[in-house]
Amino acid sequence: MKRILSAISSLALLVACSTSQPAGEVTDVQTLQSPDGVMEMTFQLTAEGTPQYALNYDGKKVILPSDLGFELRGVLKAQQLVYNADGTISKEDREPCNSFYDGFSVESVETATFDETWEPVWGEEARIRNNYNELLVNLIQNSTERKMAIRFRLYNDGLGFRYEFPYQKNLSYFVIKEEMTQFALAGDHTAWWVPGDYDTQEYNFTESRLSEIAGKMQQAINPNDSQTPYSVNGVQTSLQMRTDSGLYINIHEAALLDYPCMHLELDPKTFTFVSHLTPDAQGWKGRMQTPCNTPWRTVQVAPSATAQLASRLILNLNEPCALESTDWIKPVKYIGIWWEMISGKGSWSYTNDFASVQLGVTDYANATPNGTHSANNEKVRRYIDFAAEHGFDQVLVEGWNEGWEDWANCNKDYVFDFVTPYPDFDIEALNKYAHSKGVRLMMHHETSSSVRNYERHLDQALELMDKYGYNSIKSGYVGDIVTPGEHHYSQMMINHYMHVVKKAAEHEVMLNGHEMVRPTGLCRTYPNLIGAEAARGTEYQAFGGTMPHHVTILPFTRLNGGPMDYTPGIFFMDLASVTDGKNNSWVNATIANQLALYVTLYSPLQMAADLPEHYAQHMEAFQFIKDVDIDWIQSKYLLAEPGEYVVIARQGKKNGQWFCGGVTDDQKRTLDVPMNFLEPGKTYEATIYADAEDADYKENPQAYKIWKQNVTSEDILSMTMARGGGFAISFQEL
Repeated sequence: MKRILSAISSLALLVACSTSQPAGEVTDVQTLQSPDGVMEMTFQLTAEGTPQYALNYDGKKVILPSDLGFELRGVLKAQQLVYNADGTISKEDREPCNSFYDGFSVESVETATFDETWEPVWGEEARIRNNYNELLVNLIQNSTERKMAIRFRLYNDGLGFRYEFPYQKNLSYFVIKEEMTQFALAGDHTAWWVPGDYDTQEYNFTESRLSEIAGKMQQAINPNDSQTPYSVNGVQTSLQMRTDSGLYINIHEAALLDYPCMHLELDPKTFTFVSHLTPDAQGWKGRMQTPCNTPWRTVQVAPSATAQLASRLILNLNEPCALESTDWIKPVKYIGIWWEMISGKGSWSYTNDFASVQLGVTDYANATPNGTHSANNEKVRRYIDFAAEHGFDQVLVEGWNEGWEDWANCNKDYVFDFVTPYPDFDIEALNKYAHSKGVRLMMHHETSSSVRNYERHLDQALELMDKYGYNSIKSGYVGDIVTPGEHHYSQMMINHYMHVVKKAAEHEVMLNGHEMVRPTGLCRTYPNLIGAEAARGTEYQAFGGTMPHHVTILPFTRLNGGPMDYTPGIFFMDLASVTDGKNNSWVNATIANQLALYVTLYSPLQMAADLPEHYAQHMEAFQFIKDVDIDWIQSKYLLAEPGEYVVIARQGKKNGQWFCGGVTDDQKRTLDVPMNFLEPGKTYEATIYADAEDADYKENPQAYKIWKQNVTSEDILSMTMARGGGFAISFQEL
């Protein structure tokens, strides 16, 4: 799809208008209202010249007056030599850090109104309205004559604001010590959070009052291959909260580019969050060159949980599509050689002969196969046959390339070359076989967080993909960043991820990044970024299990910034029976719950993650996975409470068919599900996949029932979900 211009479009469906006003009267207080008049944002300078903002919703205080600004490093780098008493020599800054948060005056203000409707390449709906009122406040710090602007955009569903630094002689290059953005909340709200961490979001969610975060932090931190939690009061975004009066507040960021990822540090006495940026290897939090700007800081406010799920604030704050052509970007439903390694049934590695591998030196041709290597020619062909028979687009193959014998947690630079297959993986023959069946293979690039090595080989790796007809990558960043001291969420890595996205686009390749930073809506600008992990996914069901409430929270938090490659569809929950006792983990879900996730956890990249032989034993339930669409005309958020349940209906682009899914936590519950999303006056045949009466995620997870009944838009279905259960419905118009 060509980029849709906001001002004029050849499509009659799209209407956009923008009005602006020149700089108005300069005062210390400015107000901005949302287009519907329900929300009001106030900007002011304190007596000390510190910028502040506040936000109200329908007269209720959401954000109390909150400070804005920075503390900057006094110099660009340390140059002062220090001869220490112990005989060592060190360096320190010649100038101390300085304030860029006070002493400001307002130079000018500008206002604007914008209204457009744009079409995403893929998404939860075919058209999205982008309507806001804008206030731009141009500031100058009187003592230094350094300038900074703050741009506010107020939507009906929330506020976005960012700092902008114009080109100026007094501030051309600078280093950030701290961003000091505050979010002063009006009460001790209920929150759903994961620990603040510079390297991972792969945690269980904790539900608590804000005042309880510190006391629950130690219990909330579970082990991970790479983790750097930094404070008992630190949490990550997207942070979902609910007030006692029933407002839903979410703090996140949008358009994270060339800047560190933001966390939130809580003052539990005042319920004030302060931005906490991920530091680099030297501890600094952003190296900037003007003109430049920060990502958007966002505060979404909704009167109900379902209204929060319908918010498109994060996407709207990102720039329009930057790609000239997007016809090559297609949603993907796939299977893969993955779960058997995750569960412990098979292995990524080809041999057990080598404790240490040197690529190009280690002799794989004469190595002894270990007999458990999953990515072998015979098995890949079986997966291709299964995908072709059941209508899947692609087959992911992990462990196809040399180097998996010592790939993880070795701080190894030259870990993979991304082009050399194992002896039992015939890359040319397998791709030819897949294409003859109407299927593609999906490339896998595990970097082992050796970022320099991946960039060293990226062009060659993409050329290999061009040669054999691959058009999608699943990438991975397991383990600590091999550049010592850097983090998965530091500015260097943010820039690396975007470099890979752009490089992939040059080759018309779609990217699904695992262990990357959590999404901030950049899929609008670069829609080849078709998927990401950035949260605790299905793999953790094989690492001891994940509690059922997790999937009722993800739509409010992780998915707020973009789709997630959650990899649902597990049908065999007792992994001891799958792995001959090697893994005693239990998948905490019912089969009906797993089916529902294809609707409730949005992604244009959806995997049927279990083994083909497991699906063969439940083909009647597997039919829903085959039928369900993954790209949508519209989505209706019917019932929801974070941590309890989510029910969503979506209309597919493929042929206009409706699907509905619902999931619950560890409580059995019955919900009355309205069918008012269906077209009035028409009758539909509903095929319902639900938990059986005796289903239970611990005791009887494979118990389900399937039935058909006719429904209209006036009907209400009473749906009972087992503990850890759910339901899925497909509709056919009669």
